[in-house]
Amino acid sequence: MLITFGCIAIFFVLIVLILQFSGIRDRNFTEYAVGGRSFGANYQAMSFLNTWYPGAMFTAFGGMAVSAGVISFYVLSYSLLTVVLMYLMARPVWVWGKTFDLRTQPDLLALRFKSRHIKTIAAVIGIISGIPWLVLGMQALGTLFQHMSLGALTFSEAVIAGVAVIALRQIWTVRMGMRGVVISDMAQGIVAYIGGSAILIGLILWMIMSQGITFASLEPAKFAIPSIGSTEGPLYVFSLILTGAIGGWCWPYIFVRLFTADGVHSLKKSAAVAVPLSLVFGVALLVFGMLGSQVSGVSGAPNDVWFIVSREAGGLWLLGLAGVVVLAASMGHTDGNIQATGAQIANDLVGNYKKLDQAQLIIIAKLGMLGLTILSSWLACLELPALFQLAVLAYQGIIQLAVPQFLGIFWKRGNKYGAIAGMAAGFAVAVALELVYPGYLPWAYGLTSGAVALAVNLAIYVAAAYLLPQSREERQRVEELFALVEQRSSASGGVVPKPAPEMV
Repeated sequence: MLITFGCIAIFFVLIVLILQFSGIRDRNFTEYAVGGRSFGANYQAMSFLNTWYPGAMFTAFGGMAVSAGVISFYVLSYSLLTVVLMYLMARPVWVWGKTFDLRTQPDLLALRFKSRHIKTIAAVIGIISGIPWLVLGMQALGTLFQHMSLGALTFSEAVIAGVAVIALRQIWTVRMGMRGVVISDMAQGIVAYIGGSAILIGLILWMIMSQGITFASLEPAKFAIPSIGSTEGPLYVFSLILTGAIGGWCWPYIFVRLFTADGVHSLKKSAAVAVPLSLVFGVALLVFGMLGSQVSGVSGAPNDVWFIVSREAGGLWLLGLAGVVVLAASMGHTDGNIQATGAQIANDLVGNYKKLDQAQLIIIAKLGMLGLTILSSWLACLELPALFQLAVLAYQGIIQLAVPQFLGIFWKRGNKYGAIAGMAAGFAVAVALELVYPGYLPWAYGLTSGAVALAVNLAIYVAAAYLLPQSREERQRVEELFALVEQRSSASGGVVPKPAPEMV
């Protein structure tokens, strides 16, 4: 355990030192919430990856590749599509964010639809939906610490140890805000996705060359994809990819990455950087999982494939490095979630109905982050048998933000009535269908509850856009908002046009 926990301790101390010596203090809430919109393409790319791919990628999705085979590649498909959406969204979101000092996803919806209440609704949906995934991420550390203890800790003891470490890490997240998150994401991302990819490729070569495991060794069921006549239905995989791709930018802690860049050019360049890194990492992880299913001991514990194969191939030192990789990925996702939620509590809930100065906003955000850390740490230490089902349910609900968000960005029609009614109805339909038909809807050819609810959401939004047309003043305001994007003479930085008073 000196070797395995020693690797973990060295990495943890390194991250703390990076944060401690960054020596940057935030002067206002914008700097605290979005890092002063000061980060270039490389920081943006690594920050996105470190928030998008949690440590559970190595356990849950690695285990899915072991058990289900090639269908697990759907996560790679929608991850790459999510990066493409970042490229498309970059200009309007960043320009509006810089011009109107937007700090959160609900800020953008409130601006587009000129509604205070949509801001509150979006914030509540985002915060509630994120908690199950935050708790799952903390519990995933239990698997990590159990393997680092070489089986000396029970799973409950390992969860408590992992939660204690990640809670300690939040001291610097609370103190430094988004700037600390992005700075640490660079180091954590390099370890998790560049170092992790190198280890994955090495383990794949070890299984092929030393163990004689190839795709030919796998049973045919590992290459089956649901189609016509299958139990899931022919639209099941399509539904997973669709909701995954558009749902990525509905999560508040992912969306805020569009505000932290120093310009549109950096955002678009970060997408170009993230695509190859995501492709190499995703392919390596899923191929590793499929081949790893043939390693002794993996079939009985598929979620442990990363640790079992690492120890089998390289002993305790490689096991320790494997633990560092999972910890790096877990810290990035957890930090991003907690920081974005704290900012929303201050900006979109308390600050939406009470005038607060910059210092008060920062204090409330820090208190919110502290409270969320305590709450999620407590929940992670409990036995919650329905937690994963709640996390799936939360995903079907959070994607209902996609309709007002994407149509609001790319379509000038639409109003607050359709946005609020569609979002609320879609969320209710998604929850109801998921409770009755968990996983997928057999009568809808395998569509998930979230996909069907999206159709309801979209129908209400479009119907309201035509049945309740915008007033002349509102139409002019929206036209001017879109004109701001078109007026940008440079894709990176530069002077942002000053908005007219009636646009704010």
